Amino acid sequence: MSNLNRWKSKCAAFMALGVTTAAVAPLVAPAPSFAQTSFYDVSSNYWAAPFIQELAQRGVIAGFPDGSFRPDAPVTRSQFAAMIRKAFNKRQERRPINFVDVSSNYWAYGAIQEAYTTGFLSGYPGRVFRPTQNIPREQVLVSLSNGLDYVASGNVQSTLAYYNDSYNISNYARSPIAAATEKQLVVNYPNTKFLSPKGTATRADVAAYIYQALVSTNQASAISSPYIVAIGNTNPGGGGSIVTIPEGTVLPVKYDKAEKIMVTKDETAPLTLTISQNVITDTGSLVIPAGSRVVGKIQPANGGSQFVAQKLITTTGQEYNINASSGIITKTETVKKGTSTKGIIKNTALGAGAAAAVAAVTGDRAVATEEVLGGAAIGAITGIFFNKKSVDLIVIDPDTDLEMTIGRSFEVSYRR
Repeated sequence: MSNLNRWKSKCAAFMALGVTTAAVAPLVAPAPSFAQTSFYDVSSNYWAAPFIQELAQRGVIAGFPDGSFRPDAPVTRSQFAAMIRKAFNKRQERRPINFVDVSSNYWAYGAIQEAYTTGFLSGYPGRVFRPTQNIPREQVLVSLSNGLDYVASGNVQSTLAYYNDSYNISNYARSPIAAATEKQLVVNYPNTKFLSPKGTATRADVAAYIYQALVSTNQASAISSPYIVAIGNTNPGGGGSIVTIPEGTVLPVKYDKAEKIMVTKDETAPLTLTISQNVITDTGSLVIPAGSRVVGKIQPANGGSQFVAQKLITTTGQEYNINASSGIITKTETVKKGTSTKGIIKNTALGAGAAAAVAAVTGDRAVATEEVLGGAAIGAITGIFFNKKSVDLIVIDPDTDLEMTIGRSFEVSYRR
């Protein structure tokens, strides 16, 4: 290997460490003429490719020695501070402080101090910085908005109404994000209408945000992207469309109210689940956003129980009748007379029949006062289980048992 190639390799490895690990602090950036701007895991048509390439050329971000960029990897607060340090040259506006969890020999100590004194980042109460915490998307936007002294000129609520998930924006972040939106710092992929403010910012997200911040301060040329939020252009990606969700599509769901669900083998219990991940088309368009609700019921099926969906309600309030169901669950747990109910009902959602069975078999009438699926009154059916010494209940693990498959295709509308 030539001396020049060895130098390039060492520089690339050193810079990658500087912004992606807690090993050492970056002291120098490689000369722009040697900066790596193409990565094997960032294709030319990748949504954030132009932002990544431009920032890599400037030495603000870098790839890894293996030639990757890892666009979906999370960014920590200290890594973000290092990027801010390289992207902006701003005068100090407040005195430095000593964060209790950032030692003077920490790799990002200087970057964190600079991000604080220039107004880009602040700490938490008690002079805590949390350098290894993954930074949420809303924190990145607040940081850029505050650091660049942007203030919303229009009505904050009206501006934020653009986002379908604006209700998830923290109170402290609402005004700065409105300002960031006005300045076109926000880049939302795959749907401009969804900000996902509490989601962890990825390396691709941060690259897009920082580049747009440079554009807003006339330090970079504008990039054409359909994912840049531009108020007044409410659908930069195109008009509304209809897409068919085909039979056989798997819908990822979750149930946050309990770690397990118990029902009797012959009962039907109402249940509402939540879509756990965005459902997108093969072209990257969001058709069912995470957070949408699936309304249905658990009912008997071939010796077990099965969740059967009836309605899908998206985060925008659109409703669709759907035909979808989980697999059949046959796992059981035997509840015997004298069994302590604490271990049975802890973090458990009980069907009305299951609650009545537990109360009758164990003799613990307090179970009857617990909230059950659908809020049904169980006193009237407790007598069915009197004199039983044990009862077998179906046990459902929401994380693994309730994933459902579309049984009949249906159409949904979305904005490209």
